[in-house]
Amino acid sequence: MESHTGKAWPPAAAENHNSQNARRCGPAPASPPNAEARRFEELTGRGVHSPTMAALGAYRCIECSREAAELYRDYQRGVLRISICKSCQKPVDKYIEYDPVIILINAVLCKAQAYRHILFNTKINIHGKLCIFCLLCEAYLRWLQLQDSSQNTNPDDLIRYAKEWDFYRMFGIASLEQTSFLVGMFISLWWMRPEMLKTKSDFILLLKALLLSSYGKLLLIPAVIWEHDYTPLCLAFIKVFVLISNSQAIRVTLNLNRILPWLAICFGFILENGIVCLVQKLRWDV
Repeated sequence: MESHTGKAWPPAAAENHNSQNARRCGPAPASPPNAEARRFEELTGRGVHSPTMAALGAYRCIECSREAAELYRDYQRGVLRISICKSCQKPVDKYIEYDPVIILINAVLCKAQAYRHILFNTKINIHGKLCIFCLLCEAYLRWLQLQDSSQNTNPDDLIRYAKEWDFYRMFGIASLEQTSFLVGMFISLWWMRPEMLKTKSDFILLLKALLLSSYGKLLLIPAVIWEHDYTPLCLAFIKVFVLISNSQAIRVTLNLNRILPWLAICFGFILENGIVCLVQKLRWDV
């Protein structure tokens, strides 16, 4: 290396000169983080969260239900590429590029791919709140039918308190029937396929899937508000839709055929109707 006078410096002096220039100029600026990838994860809640989750196969392929380490790969500078499943050679989860409205429509159509995306590849933790809201909708429907049968217009505070207590009672009965339905399905599935429900996490995942797939009960409120001659038929269709959604949730979660989920639903439905008969016999619903 030569100095500004044109004379060559010794190697030691050249190194000292370079280190002084580095200290004077400061460290080289670090490359900015990939804002595009970070914004994608914030909006979708998807991606590889940690090496541990990737090693455990935290995600599932929506086509073949095989475990996957990641949903997409980040090549920096805003370049993202959807991962390909090693088993079926298809995109692991094509729904990460879809609008939430499209995903909801596919879920309403009971597509298995949409169910796998929601259950395995997203961070949806509204199953508890959704269950409470659905039970409130069902309790309101029963309470409204009970008030229509009584036709009592007395404005006394005691009467209003009794009507409020009736709503709480209907909520308790709806919760009891829902619990018996879920217990019946769990017992039948554990009896038919005990290897599918070996750990606590398996039960929790199945319970979450069943609660999320009961979102069809939210349609009870519009069916009651816009009441017409076909309201009983609409309520029957809503019940059938909820059962179909439950069947698809069991099939996707446990990777079963189409027959076993319906057998479990039938057993849960029988147990639920047994509780209904018991409630009617004890006249708790009056």
